[in-house]
Amino acid sequence: MTASPRHDDLPEITRLTVAATASAPALLLRPWRPGDAAALVGLYRDEALRRWVSAIVHDRAGAARWVQDQRRGWEAGHRFAFAISEVRADGDEGELVGHAVLKNITPGAPSAEVGYWTAAHARGRGVAPRSLEALTDWAFTTFAGGGLSRLELLHQADNTASCRVALKCGYDLSSLLPAAPPAFPAEGHVHARARDL
Repeated sequence: MTASPRHDDLPEITRLTVAATASAPALLLRPWRPGDAAALVGLYRDEALRRWVSAIVHDRAGAARWVQDQRRGWEAGHRFAFAISEVRADGDEGELVGHAVLKNITPGAPSAEVGYWTAAHARGRGVAPRSLEALTDWAFTTFAGGGLSRLELLHQADNTASCRVALKCGYDLSSLLPAAPPAFPAEGHVHARARDL
């Protein structure tokens, strides 16, 4: 992976791998592809997932639009969304197990935001913390030259699983956000992690 690739090249070359553990297979983080739309519809049938995410996918057309929006973010250079899949024993890519994103990247700005979700069938296998660590390392390595030194992670205060993942990955709770209905119906947490110098 090149440290400072052109943004329009990133969707085709950026693939992050996470080593297997004693209890979980390796992970692959790669840009979303149009062919992921059908699987995405199935993942969004999970009520718990729909409770925590801002974009809801109802059908294949909506999933295709969502995937296209993620690709446009790569092209624009301000949002870098990764599909997460498990790597099978034969080394091939397995089923989708989640999503991780680096967003609000602005040249010269010191901070950006990360986010993630895990598919219902993959929860409890360390997908979120392992993916967040890989995304964090990639973000700080790739964008440090542009001034990135802080990443923020936001979640609803009652999303205790996301809070645990954030803390496990070194994202300290830094502030509370008041509710702002209808978009943000509940109070939120802001976690932050600084780049190691």
